[in-house]
Amino acid sequence: MQLRTFLAKDMREALANVRADMGPDAVIIASEKSKTGGVMVRAALDAADDEEPAATATEETGPAAAVADFDTHYRENLLRRLRNPDDGRRRLSFDRAELLSALRRHRLPDGLAHALAETAANAQLTDMTLALACALDKSFKPNPLDFHAACAILLVGPNGAGKTAVAAKIAAHARLAGRRTTLVAADSAGAGAVARLETFARHLDCAVTTADSAAQLNALVSDCVSKKTFVIVDTAGFDPRDDKARTAFAALAQIAKLDAVGVVSALNDAEEIGEIAHALAGLGARRLIVTGCDLARRAGALITAATSPLPLAHLTRSPFVAGGLEQPTSLTLARLILDEHRSTQ
Repeated sequence: MQLRTFLAKDMREALANVRADMGPDAVIIASEKSKTGGVMVRAALDAADDEEPAATATEETGPAAAVADFDTHYRENLLRRLRNPDDGRRRLSFDRAELLSALRRHRLPDGLAHALAETAANAQLTDMTLALACALDKSFKPNPLDFHAACAILLVGPNGAGKTAVAAKIAAHARLAGRRTTLVAADSAGAGAVARLETFARHLDCAVTTADSAAQLNALVSDCVSKKTFVIVDTAGFDPRDDKARTAFAALAQIAKLDAVGVVSALNDAEEIGEIAHALAGLGARRLIVTGCDLARRAGALITAATSPLPLAHLTRSPFVAGGLEQPTSLTLARLILDEHRSTQ
């Protein structure tokens, strides 16, 4: 097993460095913000001769102290779990039929399940978890929100997906990053929509306002951006596959500086989520957040969302603001599928 640490200014650059230095079969096993800004990413590659890990990116990018802290935090646990998993989890040898069975139990669409199983088999890794993680990594495109630099976010998605709670979670992260933040209700007619935002705003020490039209929202966003205030816009739920609903939303999506982020629930049917993600991408959404992962016993919707055309920004495992936003890796998604499989063996 080869393990390497990469430092980069953002996740996109880090993933490009991993692909360039370790090839397309490398698997992202951990990531976190570095103390100097940017991100630190840990990647693994199953080597036939089990070579010692290559020199880390410390030599290439520094700074040494930050990488040392990262290595200290992850090395013992990750090496023990990946090379000698004796922490109560039985190592699963790769078996395509067993992998397909696990994917089907999680209600993945049949075409996606077969594609992942085939890609995992082609990876020629002996550990099924790493093989599935490698397969997921081919189409999993993480693109987390940058709470330090984002200007304005427009949350869009179906009714009941949890957009208002996500707006509060994003605001909490932004406040922790030291940003002035304004929550905007673009659904002032919705039952309790403004009241919920006002409640969240009081706890987070954020401003809250409403926008009843695209023109009003455009003026509000321009004013906030000019004052370096981060804007989070909560919209009315709609079905992005419906032509009339898409037309009504189009005016909001075209507002300058607004970064549209789709919000969907892991409790939905996987094929429905796939269709909604494609429709949101067609509307101009650039990222996806998946909610309700704490309640979903089957991960089909989450995996479908993670492998959709929209990069996955975050997932949520708690309805509470303090639960925050998580950034999964391909390895955590693979374990989500296969840990349940282990428990039935």
